[in-house]
Amino acid sequence: MLFSNWFGRKKYRSVPEQINQQPNDTISTSLVQNMTYLHSQFNQTPDLVVRHFIIKQSGQQAALVYLCGLVDMNAINNNVLRPLQFEAGSGDAVDDISVNVGRVQTLYTWPLVETAIFQGFSILFVNGRAEVSALGTQGWPQRAIEDPQMEASLKGAHQGFVETGSQNIALIRRYIQNRELKIIELTVGRRANSLVSILYLADVAHPEVLKELQDRIEQLDVDVIINTGELAELIEDNPFSPFPQFITTERPDAAASQILQGRFAVVVDRSPSVLIAPAAFMSFFQNIDDYSTRWSIATFIRLLRILAFFVAVFLPAFYIAVISYNFEIIPVKLLLTIGEFRGRVPFPPFVEAILMEVTLEMMREAGVRLPAPVGQTIGIVGGIVIGQAIVQAGLISNIMVIVVAFTAICSFILPNYDMVAAVRLIRFGMMIAASMFGIVGIIIGLMTMIGHLIALESLGTPYGTPFAPVRLADWKDTFVRLPLWKMDKRPLGTRATQSQRQGSNRPKGDGK
Repeated sequence: MLFSNWFGRKKYRSVPEQINQQPNDTISTSLVQNMTYLHSQFNQTPDLVVRHFIIKQSGQQAALVYLCGLVDMNAINNNVLRPLQFEAGSGDAVDDISVNVGRVQTLYTWPLVETAIFQGFSILFVNGRAEVSALGTQGWPQRAIEDPQMEASLKGAHQGFVETGSQNIALIRRYIQNRELKIIELTVGRRANSLVSILYLADVAHPEVLKELQDRIEQLDVDVIINTGELAELIEDNPFSPFPQFITTERPDAAASQILQGRFAVVVDRSPSVLIAPAAFMSFFQNIDDYSTRWSIATFIRLLRILAFFVAVFLPAFYIAVISYNFEIIPVKLLLTIGEFRGRVPFPPFVEAILMEVTLEMMREAGVRLPAPVGQTIGIVGGIVIGQAIVQAGLISNIMVIVVAFTAICSFILPNYDMVAAVRLIRFGMMIAASMFGIVGIIIGLMTMIGHLIALESLGTPYGTPFAPVRLADWKDTFVRLPLWKMDKRPLGTRATQSQRQGSNRPKGDGK
């Protein structure tokens, strides 16, 4: 219980209101006073544009204010300025003027006006009115929808999320065309507002999990949220755990599939990835292609991933333990071969393994940070030239090179980058335990890891489900993937309020 208090979920505290509206924050009826205050607040802002004109319909003086890099100039010229300056209406009130934009809001305070300006709205000031109209003319730079870089798929869709939250929501809606798909919008940040949207199925998702997720996001007191990685670290249950507690995906089809299972998708504006919660340990071994291929092939590949996980975590530690302490378990002929190769190596197995693992991690990071053609060259040079040279110099044995290479290949098999990063970190802990206690140290490390996985939670949901607690009904989609027509229930680990996912879909043929 003591360790749970030390390393468990952070205690979230209440924060003051995001906008502290004072009496002097209200909009003045004088256009001159409003413009004076505006320029005093937005000094040294060369991209702020103020367009003064006369409204033809009412003859009132007006000003349109916007940031030129965040708006669509065609929409401003054709849908806002042209109707206001050159088209006469039937009434004399500004609200009666036809402005051809999809979204119009009425604001009464300066903090809301500043927020709207930075969100890409155009603000219409009219002399004699103590309110402004925020016109939806957003048009910031956007990139085209492309194939996800981190989650390649052979049979899935070739569309990935982009940096615009509204487009990401639209991509998910393309898969879930149902009115039960609800969206909760939250604003986070004191210095800059970050729009965070929670997507879920109202008749499927558990309301307690939704409330927990919403409360954690609302209680954040930060300057700004830049990407989903920051948000995940701020709201996760155990920040000291090496295991990821939220699924991060760049694929709309993967996010839609998780929502249909009863989970929640968190879309952060300006981030090209989406958080999925709550997450389970086995969720990081699943891939969208598992449900596009035959179930027998998908089961074989999933078993391969689980085997690769254990090899990537324990193989270097097992090498250290066997060579240093438990060499009696090695066959005599193999032991003689290993002894022959290690005869020239001046370092103990632990130093040898650490040296190679650190070198591998450096080459991996160098390949990621450099451009793709150069990164591939670094990998080839590091794997062939440096590996061969270090063996010939007698610093590392051939067996160690094989162990490290096989470990690296196994880590590449895992489909989730966050889980791969956790494996890379845990591997060093296992190596230290093996260097101190041999096979016993590896067993202690394994038991510690299993105990941690059992105690870990994601939004208050057990991380080890369906193995801890044991839920046999969910084993249909864990280390095996049964046929789709067998998986008629949603996973119990998502705590979905509506468990039935599909009916009997096994066709009999011949019209039966």
